[in-house]
This record gives sequence, C-alpha cells and structure tokens, in this order.
Amino acid sequence: MTVDLEGVTIRPATAADAADIARVHVASWQSAYGAILPEAFLAGLDPAVRAQQWDSILSGADGGLETGTRVLVAEAEGDPLGFAAFGPSRDEDGDGGTYELYAMYLEPGSWGRGVARELMRSVLAELPQGTPMTLWVLAGNERAQHFYRRHGFAADGVERIDEIGGTPVTELRFRRP
Repeated sequence: MTVDLEGVTIRPATAADAADIARVHVASWQSAYGAILPEAFLAGLDPAVRAQQWDSILSGADGGLETGTRVLVAEAEGDPLGFAAFGPSRDEDGDGGTYELYAMYLEPGSWGRGVARELMRSVLAELPQGTPMTLWVLAGNERAQHFYRRHGFAADGVERIDEIGGTPVTELRFRRP
C-alpha cells in the first residue's frame, strides 16, 4: 500500500531500509525520551548497532520477522521520515486475533506534520476489519499517549515494569478494540 501526503510515501520496508530505520529509531528515542531515560544511555545509542538489528529482522536472518509481522516506512524524496512495525500480539494474554504495534517512530523533524497520522492509518488499514490491536507506551511519554488516544487506543489497565538504560520504567498497555 502506498500513501502520499505532500510528497510522503508509505511503503513496505525492505532489508535495504535497515540503516535508515535505525537512524530514525535512535533520533526519535533521543528526542522523545530525554526526560524519561538517562542522558548517557540515550547519547550512547548507536545507529550502526541498531542497523545490524534491523538488517537481521528485515533480511530474515536469525529468524527475521515473525509470521504476520509487517514493517512500513514513511519517506519523502528518498529521505526516511518514520517507520512502524506490527504483527500478532506477543502479550501473554493476547489471543490469536489480536495484533500489536511493536514500534512506531518518526524523525523528530517530522513530528506534527501528519506523517504519524498517515503511518497509523496505513497500519490500521492492513488489519482485517474489527481486529483488536495493543501497544506499549512509556508512562511518561504524554505526547505518544495523546497521539494513540486520538487513534482510538485507550489504556486498558495493564502495566509492566521494564528496565531501559539501567532505569526502571513503567509501560502502559493501550488497546484499540
């Protein structure tokens, strides 16, 4: 599926996108999580390391994408603006018909331009009608929570504690029926 929004195209990712996805991933984390995660941890994120991980995922090495997993890339004139990865729910209580948004990140310069909205619409359009979807969001990430609520997601009361960069963080599960 291809979507144009003022020169923005959303398309399926390929292994050739690994380095671009990694750069967006790191830049987005560094901008979005500055008040949540340790500065030293964020500064130490390495796009080259992340690119190797994405290359393995997208090329099918080390198991690659799980069955049913999709990765979409948003770009303008060949420049990466963002990506989304989604597939079957990995939650312990997820049934076979629930999907999960594993990741959705944009280059910080693309925030507020409608790119995320179109990326989310593309993700949701890929799901069979009426398919529930979940996602996990950091408790302190108000911007993301607001975005997800605008797209029909709501916190469902399930939380988990994870450790990122040596810091315990609370993640909230959001669900879209």
